[in-house]
Amino acid sequence: MAKAKKGDRVRVDYIGSVRGGAVFFDSHGKEPFEFTLGDGQLLPGFEDAVTGLEAGKSVRVEIPVDEAYGQRRPELVQKIDRSQIPPEYNPSVGDVLQSDMDDGGAIRAMVVEVDDEVLTLDSNHPLAGKDLVFEIELLEILD
Repeated sequence: MAKAKKGDRVRVDYIGSVRGGAVFFDSHGKEPFEFTLGDGQLLPGFEDAVTGLEAGKSVRVEIPVDEAYGQRRPELVQKIDRSQIPPEYNPSVGDVLQSDMDDGGAIRAMVVEVDDEVLTLDSNHPLAGKDLVFEIELLEILD
């Protein structure tokens, strides 16, 4: 049976969780996740875990924080004056705001604190500072 290799388009089901903690994603019961091995769109540890698998096989991989989304960076938490947001917007903790950059990219930040004068925003990836665990099943190799 063929083994998944760089350049193969594959379809997987997976469960992603924080080591010793909560599940942050479970593809079961949803559309399987499809990607091309080696495109660099995923965490390298995730792609490495799929590489060499045969369809129908499963693997569990732990990806340490420094190979996942890195450590949390305090400088990515900032306070902004409420006058900088539209007056009709009533922010709540957990809201995600996006700011477009001059280079065409975007910065996303989660509202982590709200008071009458200031919003505290966190631009760290939600999984920054966490070791991750993935349980991956290779469903099929598409090409």
